[in-house]
Amino acid sequence: GVVSSPTGAVIRDILHRLSDRFPRDVLLWPVKVQGDGAAEEVAAAIAGFNAMPDDRRPDLLIVARGGGSIEDLWAFNEEVVVRAVAASGIPLISAVGHETDTTLCDFAADVRAPTPTAAAEMAVPVRADLVSTVRQMALRTERAALRGLELRRERTTALAHRLPSPRHLLDLKRQRADELGDRLPRALRHRLVTARAALGEAGSALRPRLLADRLALAREGLGGTRV
Repeated sequence: GVVSSPTGAVIRDILHRLSDRFPRDVLLWPVKVQGDGAAEEVAAAIAGFNAMPDDRRPDLLIVARGGGSIEDLWAFNEEVVVRAVAASGIPLISAVGHETDTTLCDFAADVRAPTPTAAAEMAVPVRADLVSTVRQMALRTERAALRGLELRRERTTALAHRLPSPRHLLDLKRQRADELGDRLPRALRHRLVTARAALGEAGSALRPRLLADRLALAREGLGGTRV
């Protein structure tokens, strides 16, 4: 937002400089910049910009006029202007007069610019520089991502070389399976022989006992029979 006279070189210089550096939308609040009523118009313009809705309110204000005598610039020494500048909720650049000119508005503003053209330079960056910076950052980001990917690939390859091959692991398991397969028949035969021996011992111990039990039952049966 620009508070200045709608005619003259000041607004043309600001618009031209903004267009060269970084074209942006500009809201001009036309005011008188000297003479009777100028101070009140400037103060009302600053308050008017601050009262705009959020979707229309500018991000930055420039209060500007060209150089002149102390009398010509006196409106920017008036209390109403100084208070309006100090109360602005929008950051404000004071660009009143030439570099050697000083007004109370300069001390109340967030930033003082030596000229209106310098205020436009402070207001926006150079678009070409921003584009170049973004491109450089994009290239650096891409190189960093590729380098990180390459480091991870190298690390994965090194770890893979340290691992045994799947064929080697399979050969070990196959060898173990062959060994177990060879041992299984021998183990079964040994188990069968052991079981037969145990069964024979159990049978030998069981036969005399069964015979004795049958004889005892027979004797009891004969003893209890009457003829």
